[in-house]
Amino acid sequence: MNGLRCMRRIIKSNPVYLIFALFFFTSCKTYNTSILENGDLLFVPSVDSGLSGAINNVTQTEKKTSYDHIGIVKKEKHHIYVLHAAPKGGSQKQKLSHFLKEQTKSGQNIDVYRLKSEFRSAIPNSLRKAESLVGKHYNFDYILNENSYYCSDFVERAFREYQIFKLEPMTFIDPKTGKTNAFWEKFYKDRNLKIPEGEPGCNPNGLAASNKLLKVGILSSKQSYR
Repeated sequence: MNGLRCMRRIIKSNPVYLIFALFFFTSCKTYNTSILENGDLLFVPSVDSGLSGAINNVTQTEKKTSYDHIGIVKKEKHHIYVLHAAPKGGSQKQKLSHFLKEQTKSGQNIDVYRLKSEFRSAIPNSLRKAESLVGKHYNFDYILNENSYYCSDFVERAFREYQIFKLEPMTFIDPKTGKTNAFWEKFYKDRNLKIPEGEPGCNPNGLAASNKLLKVGILSSKQSYR
Protein backbone atom coordinates (compact mmCIF):
# COMPACT_ATOMS: atom_id res chain seq x y z
CA MET A 1 0.00 0.00 0.00
CA ASN A 2 1.50 3.37 -0.96
CA GLY A 3 1.43 6.55 1.11
CA LEU A 4 -1.40 8.13 -0.87
CA ARG A 5 -3.72 5.19 -0.27
CA CYS A 6 -2.88 5.29 3.44
CA MET A 7 -3.85 8.96 3.62
CA ARG A 8 -7.08 8.49 1.65
CA ARG A 9 -8.21 5.67 3.94
CA ILE A 10 -7.64 7.77 7.05
CA ILE A 11 -9.52 10.80 5.67
CA LYS A 12 -12.43 8.69 4.40
CA SER A 13 -12.90 6.84 7.69
CA ASN A 14 -12.90 10.02 9.78
CA PRO A 15 -12.55 13.56 8.35
CA VAL A 16 -11.38 14.77 11.75
CA TYR A 17 -8.08 13.08 11.04
CA LEU A 18 -7.43 15.35 8.09
CA ILE A 19 -5.08 17.48 10.17
CA PHE A 20 -2.96 14.39 10.79
CA ALA A 21 -2.90 13.25 7.15
CA LEU A 22 0.60 14.43 6.38
CA PHE A 23 1.97 12.53 9.34
CA PHE A 24 0.42 9.28 8.17
CA PHE A 25 1.45 9.94 4.60
CA THR A 26 5.11 10.11 5.54
CA SER A 27 4.94 7.16 7.93
CA CYS A 28 3.68 4.60 5.38
CA LYS A 29 6.30 2.44 3.66
CA THR A 30 6.53 2.81 -0.09
CA TYR A 31 8.81 1.12 -2.61
CA ASN A 32 10.13 2.03 -6.05
CA THR A 33 8.69 -1.06 -7.70
CA SER A 34 8.80 0.58 -11.16
CA ILE A 35 12.39 -0.61 -11.54
CA LEU A 36 11.31 -4.26 -11.53
CA GLU A 37 11.28 -6.48 -14.60
CA ASN A 38 10.19 -10.07 -15.17
CA GLY A 39 12.78 -12.51 -13.84
CA ASP A 40 14.51 -10.02 -11.52
CA LEU A 41 15.89 -11.55 -8.34
CA LEU A 42 15.14 -10.01 -4.95
CA PHE A 43 17.83 -10.55 -2.32
CA VAL A 44 16.95 -9.96 1.33
CA PRO A 45 19.85 -8.83 3.58
CA SER A 46 20.52 -10.98 6.60
CA VAL A 47 20.37 -9.98 10.23
CA ASP A 48 23.02 -10.84 12.80
CA SER A 49 21.13 -13.36 14.92
CA GLY A 50 19.35 -16.72 14.75
CA LEU A 51 19.07 -18.72 11.55
CA SER A 52 19.73 -15.65 9.40
CA GLY A 53 23.01 -14.89 11.13
CA ALA A 54 24.04 -18.55 11.05
CA ILE A 55 23.43 -18.78 7.30
CA ASN A 56 25.44 -15.66 6.64
CA ASN A 57 28.26 -16.71 8.96
CA VAL A 58 29.17 -19.71 6.82
CA THR A 59 28.15 -18.44 3.35
CA GLN A 60 29.10 -14.76 3.04
CA THR A 61 31.35 -14.43 -0.01
CA GLU A 62 32.36 -10.79 0.37
CA LYS A 63 31.67 -7.87 2.69
CA LYS A 64 29.15 -6.17 0.42
CA THR A 65 26.88 -9.22 0.10
CA SER A 66 25.10 -10.51 3.16
CA TYR A 67 21.85 -12.22 2.20
CA ASP A 68 19.63 -14.91 3.70
CA HIS A 69 16.63 -15.01 1.33
CA ILE A 70 15.87 -14.71 -2.38
CA GLY A 71 12.83 -14.65 -4.68
CA ILE A 72 12.00 -14.25 -8.39
CA VAL A 73 9.83 -11.43 -9.75
CA LYS A 74 6.84 -12.40 -11.92
CA LYS A 75 4.80 -9.55 -13.47
CA GLU A 76 1.22 -10.17 -14.58
CA LYS A 77 -0.89 -7.32 -15.97
CA HIS A 78 -1.36 -4.93 -13.05
CA HIS A 79 0.13 -7.20 -10.38
CA ILE A 80 3.65 -8.15 -9.34
CA TYR A 81 4.36 -11.48 -7.65
CA VAL A 82 7.37 -13.11 -6.07
CA LEU A 83 8.06 -16.80 -6.59
CA HIS A 84 10.04 -18.14 -3.65
CA ALA A 85 10.34 -20.79 -0.95
CA ALA A 86 9.96 -19.71 2.68
CA PRO A 87 9.46 -21.47 6.03
CA LYS A 88 5.98 -19.92 6.21
CA GLY A 89 4.06 -21.19 3.18
CA GLY A 90 6.71 -23.32 1.48
CA SER A 91 7.17 -22.84 -2.26
CA GLN A 92 4.71 -20.11 -3.17
CA LYS A 93 3.61 -17.36 -5.52
CA GLN A 94 3.15 -14.35 -3.29
CA LYS A 95 2.04 -10.80 -4.02
CA LEU A 96 5.00 -8.45 -3.91
CA SER A 97 3.35 -6.28 -1.24
CA HIS A 98 3.02 -9.29 1.07
CA PHE A 99 6.57 -10.42 0.34
CA LEU A 100 7.95 -6.99 1.22
CA LYS A 101 5.88 -6.79 4.39
CA GLU A 102 7.18 -10.14 5.62
CA GLN A 103 10.78 -9.78 4.52
CA THR A 104 11.53 -6.24 5.74
CA LYS A 105 10.40 -6.48 9.35
CA SER A 106 13.92 -5.59 10.48
CA GLY A 107 14.03 -2.53 8.22
CA GLN A 108 16.08 -4.07 5.42
CA ASN A 109 16.21 -2.71 1.91
CA ILE A 110 15.78 -5.33 -0.82
CA ASP A 111 18.57 -5.58 -3.39
CA VAL A 112 17.45 -6.15 -6.98
CA TYR A 113 19.62 -8.23 -9.33
CA ARG A 114 19.01 -8.89 -13.02
CA LEU A 115 20.33 -11.40 -15.52
CA LYS A 116 22.78 -9.88 -17.98
CA SER A 117 21.32 -9.31 -21.44
CA GLU A 118 22.91 -12.40 -22.97
CA PHE A 119 21.13 -14.65 -20.44
CA ARG A 120 17.69 -13.04 -20.35
CA SER A 121 16.28 -15.46 -22.93
CA ALA A 122 16.24 -17.97 -20.06
CA ILE A 123 13.61 -16.03 -18.12
CA PRO A 124 10.30 -17.19 -19.69
CA ASN A 125 10.97 -20.92 -19.29
CA SER A 126 12.60 -20.41 -15.90
CA LEU A 127 9.51 -18.60 -14.62
CA ARG A 128 7.32 -21.45 -15.86
CA LYS A 129 9.61 -23.90 -14.07
CA ALA A 130 9.40 -21.86 -10.86
CA GLU A 131 5.59 -21.82 -11.03
CA SER A 132 5.60 -25.61 -11.48
CA LEU A 133 7.41 -25.91 -8.12
CA VAL A 134 4.78 -23.90 -6.23
CA GLY A 135 3.01 -25.96 -3.59
CA LYS A 136 6.03 -27.97 -2.46
CA HIS A 137 6.95 -27.96 1.23
CA TYR A 138 9.85 -25.98 2.65
CA ASN A 139 13.10 -27.90 3.13
CA PHE A 140 13.90 -27.36 6.79
CA ASP A 141 16.94 -29.68 6.70
CA TYR A 142 18.74 -27.78 3.90
CA ILE A 143 19.76 -31.08 2.33
CA LEU A 144 18.75 -31.33 -1.33
CA ASN A 145 15.80 -33.57 -2.17
CA GLU A 146 13.04 -33.62 -4.78
CA ASN A 147 10.08 -33.10 -2.45
CA SER A 148 10.87 -29.83 -0.67
CA TYR A 149 12.97 -26.73 -1.35
CA TYR A 150 14.71 -23.94 0.51
CA CYS A 151 14.95 -20.45 -0.97
CA SER A 152 18.16 -20.57 -3.02
CA ASP A 153 17.48 -24.20 -3.96
CA PHE A 154 14.12 -23.10 -5.40
CA VAL A 155 15.75 -20.37 -7.51
CA GLU A 156 18.65 -22.54 -8.68
CA ARG A 157 16.21 -25.22 -9.85
CA ALA A 158 14.11 -22.67 -11.70
CA PHE A 159 17.13 -21.60 -13.79
CA ARG A 160 18.95 -24.97 -13.82
CA GLU A 161 18.24 -25.79 -17.47
CA TYR A 162 20.24 -22.70 -18.45
CA GLN A 163 23.03 -23.18 -15.89
CA ILE A 164 22.62 -19.66 -14.53
CA PHE A 165 23.76 -20.89 -11.13
CA LYS A 166 25.68 -23.92 -9.97
CA LEU A 167 25.66 -26.13 -6.93
CA GLU A 168 28.70 -25.95 -4.68
CA PRO A 169 29.97 -28.10 -1.79
CA MET A 170 28.25 -26.79 1.33
CA THR A 171 30.22 -25.82 4.40
CA PHE A 172 29.13 -25.15 7.95
CA ILE A 173 32.56 -24.11 9.19
CA ASP A 174 32.88 -20.79 11.00
CA PRO A 175 35.69 -19.01 9.10
CA LYS A 176 36.76 -17.23 12.29
CA THR A 177 37.33 -20.41 14.30
CA GLY A 178 37.87 -23.09 11.67
CA LYS A 179 35.30 -25.24 13.49
CA THR A 180 31.69 -26.13 12.77
CA ASN A 181 29.45 -23.19 13.58
CA ALA A 182 27.79 -23.85 16.95
CA PHE A 183 24.32 -22.99 15.63
CA TRP A 184 24.56 -25.59 12.86
CA GLU A 185 26.08 -28.21 15.13
CA LYS A 186 23.05 -27.99 17.43
CA PHE A 187 20.68 -27.58 14.47
CA TYR A 188 21.57 -30.95 12.94
CA LYS A 189 22.07 -32.69 16.27
CA ASP A 190 18.49 -31.80 17.24
CA ARG A 191 17.30 -33.34 13.96
CA ASN A 192 19.43 -36.46 14.46
CA LEU A 193 21.13 -35.75 11.14
CA LYS A 194 24.76 -35.71 10.10
CA ILE A 195 26.01 -32.25 9.21
CA PRO A 196 26.01 -32.25 5.36
CA GLU A 197 29.51 -30.79 5.12
CA GLY A 198 30.75 -30.99 1.53
CA GLU A 199 27.43 -32.09 0.06
CA PRO A 200 26.09 -30.13 -2.95
CA GLY A 201 23.90 -27.15 -2.22
CA CYS A 202 23.52 -23.41 -2.68
CA ASN A 203 22.83 -20.26 -0.71
CA PRO A 204 21.72 -16.66 -1.42
CA ASN A 205 25.24 -15.23 -1.11
CA GLY A 206 26.58 -17.76 -3.58
CA LEU A 207 23.81 -16.98 -6.07
CA ALA A 208 24.43 -13.24 -5.73
CA ALA A 209 28.07 -13.84 -6.66
CA SER A 210 27.13 -15.28 -10.07
CA ASN A 211 28.91 -13.50 -12.95
CA LYS A 212 25.68 -13.79 -14.94
CA LEU A 213 23.94 -11.21 -12.72
CA LEU A 214 24.07 -7.45 -12.29
CA LYS A 215 22.80 -5.49 -9.30
CA VAL A 216 20.40 -2.91 -10.74
CA GLY A 217 18.93 -1.18 -7.69
CA ILE A 218 17.15 -1.47 -4.38
CA LEU A 219 13.62 -1.45 -3.05
CA SER A 220 13.98 0.95 -0.14
CA SER A 221 11.58 1.14 2.76
CA LYS A 222 13.10 4.44 3.90
CA GLN A 223 12.37 6.59 0.86
CA SER A 224 9.04 7.68 -0.60
CA TYR A 225 8.28 7.46 -4.33
CA ARG A 226 5.50 8.90 -6.43
